[in-house]
Amino acid sequence: MKILHTSDWHLGRLLFTHKRYDEFSAFLAWLIDVLDREVIDVLLVAGDVFDTTTPSHRAQELYYRFLCQAVADGRRHVVVTAGNHDSPTFLDAPKTVLESIRVRVVGSAAADPADEVIVLPGASGEPEVIVCAVPFLRDRDLRTVEAGELPEDKERKLTEGIQRHYTAVAAAAAAAQEQVGRRLPVVAMGHLFAAGGQTVEGDGVRDLYVGSLAHVGSDMFPPIFNYCALGHLHTAQSVGGDVTRRYSGAPLAMGFGERAGKSVLIVEFTGLAPAITPVPVPCFQELVRLQGGWPEIADGIRQLRQRDSRALIEIIYDGSGAVGDLRQMADEAIAGSALNLLRIKNLRVAQQALNSMDSSEELDDLDPEEVFRRCLDARSVAEQDRLELLLAYREAAAALHNADPNAE
Repeated sequence: MKILHTSDWHLGRLLFTHKRYDEFSAFLAWLIDVLDREVIDVLLVAGDVFDTTTPSHRAQELYYRFLCQAVADGRRHVVVTAGNHDSPTFLDAPKTVLESIRVRVVGSAAADPADEVIVLPGASGEPEVIVCAVPFLRDRDLRTVEAGELPEDKERKLTEGIQRHYTAVAAAAAAAQEQVGRRLPVVAMGHLFAAGGQTVEGDGVRDLYVGSLAHVGSDMFPPIFNYCALGHLHTAQSVGGDVTRRYSGAPLAMGFGERAGKSVLIVEFTGLAPAITPVPVPCFQELVRLQGGWPEIADGIRQLRQRDSRALIEIIYDGSGAVGDLRQMADEAIAGSALNLLRIKNLRVAQQALNSMDSSEELDDLDPEEVFRRCLDARSVAEQDRLELLLAYREAAAALHNADPNAE
């Protein structure tokens, strides 16, 4: 069996105010080509199909059109699980219809762990692989709230809840193997934050469990799992050095801070041992960060113009000298080109604001959580009270993010 492991498509995501539907469309077209060229038997999408719980009509169109194309050969399977950005009920709504075309969707944790265990047949019609399709496990799926519990109690309960869930699903997979009558490769899916996981500035990854990272180690996954196809972290990586527990990473750069190339993973089983091969994802839209004083920034723009680049640009000014109207200077520098300037960040102004809190400060120059921390400083909030307030802030911010509809 050849499996293609992907995650974190984030269909409909904006880069600041820039709509990226052309990039998403190009990626999905490329992915169909990979599925056909590599003769992939099973496609896995390990969460965050969409960027918000209320995806735009265009994002939905891209998703459903892709699914139809992916199973057009009549033999390929697709398994989709929900991530923390997805609405479980939205993904689950058409699951019965999608099952008729060999697409399995698991939007929310099942009451019976066996309902997350999917036995998939190969070309011969015989069972060839077991997929444990575990979606993002929400707080309510993992623990009960008790009066007076401390933040560390919450974190412990979350971690224990994740482990219990995977242990139960692993037991259901073992039962499925017994029913088949022979050992099959078992692939677990998950959308979580593994201990030691790497993120980069601006990649859009946020804590899954507000107030607690609930990081899990590779030992969290029972040994029956021959491969773990993980989502949530946008940089491709393994968990704790175990190459069979992997993040595929997001296929598109989520922000200007991401430098490394993107990939999806082919996982091929001959027996129970997986052979893992990264497949580089082409760059469908160049993102360029220009940082320095104005001479360095202007030179970077000139170089982009010389090669007729259509890049999206972020400018970070950290020069020692003051500049006049930075926006006007940048707009004049790119005028008449195909370049698109999305953001200007003046670190000199930001530093002055941090030092003096003067009236020229702009919120765009500061990280939102840093603004909140500075409010705590300004009000001399005691250190022992800060954690609870910070947790409450993160919870409110996460709720607002998930409730924000993505307009067309």
